[in-house]
Amino acid sequence: MSFEVLPIVQAAAFDARAGLAIDAPLAATWLEAFLRDELIERRGIRNAVLGLSGGVDSAVTAFLCARALGPEHVWAIRMPYRASHPSSLSDARSVVDALGCNEVTLDISAAVDGYLGLEPQADARRRGNVMARVRMLALFDQSQKFGALPIGTGNKTERLLGYFTWHADDAPPLNPLGDLFKTQVWALARELGVPQALIEKPPSADLEANQTDEGDLGITYADADAILSLLLLGYDDARITARGFTQAQARLVRARVDSTHWKRHLPTTAMLSGAAINDSYLRPVDY
Repeated sequence: MSFEVLPIVQAAAFDARAGLAIDAPLAATWLEAFLRDELIERRGIRNAVLGLSGGVDSAVTAFLCARALGPEHVWAIRMPYRASHPSSLSDARSVVDALGCNEVTLDISAAVDGYLGLEPQADARRRGNVMARVRMLALFDQSQKFGALPIGTGNKTERLLGYFTWHADDAPPLNPLGDLFKTQVWALARELGVPQALIEKPPSADLEANQTDEGDLGITYADADAILSLLLLGYDDARITARGFTQAQARLVRARVDSTHWKRHLPTTAMLSGAAINDSYLRPVDY
C-alpha cells in the first residue's frame, strides 16, 4: 500500500497559530491507514502494545490503534511508579473502558528502586530517565509476550524541544503522532472522542508532585508550537518576534531545538569503509 501526501494542515491566512489547524477527520483516517499498513501489510503483525500513561498523547494513540486494528488487538500497558499521581491510573483506565481494549498494569517501583538503590544521589532528571527506560523495557517485553509491535506516543513538539528520554520514549518502531504538534494532538483527541478530562488536564510526565510539561519547558504548548512552526519555515528571531512573540520565547525555543539535534538521530557511526550502515550505505529495508 502506498500513501500520497495529503493536506492535513489546513491553509490559512498566515498566522502562526491559525496555520496549525488540521483537518482532524482526515488526519484520523490517514493515521489509521498508516497503522494498518505498517503493522499488518509490511510486518505481518496483528497486535499493538502501547504505554498508557493517563495523558492525551497515549490516549489518542490507543484510540487510533483500536480503530485501525480492533480493540481486541490492542494491549494498553499501565506502568505506575509508587509516586505516580492516582489520577494517572484512573485516567488511563477511562481510556481502556471507552475502547474495550486489553489492559495490563505493571508497577515499576521495585524495578526502578532496585537500580536507584545503588545510586541514592541520583537527581530528579536521572530518576525520571530511569523510570522512562524501565517502562520501555517492560513495553518491549510485553510486545514479545503478546506477539505485538510497540507503538510510540510522542508528539512533534516534544521531539523538536528534546523533551523526551533518549532510547525510551523514542524507542518504538512506529509513531503515529510524531508529525503532529501538541496542539494538533488535542484537536485530534476531540475528533476521536478521547475523554474530556484527559484533554483538559495539564500535560505532565508525572515524575514528581505538581510537575507540568509547560512548567518544565518555560513556555506554553500553544506558544511553543507556533514558534516551532515558524522556525521550520526558516524564520529568524526578528521575524518571529514581529509575529507577536517575545525575544525570550523565540530564543528559548530555538536554543532547545539547536541543543537537542543529537536526540533525533541514530547513534553516530565512525566511518571506516564505504559501507557504513545508515551513513554511506543505505538500503530501502536494512538488515
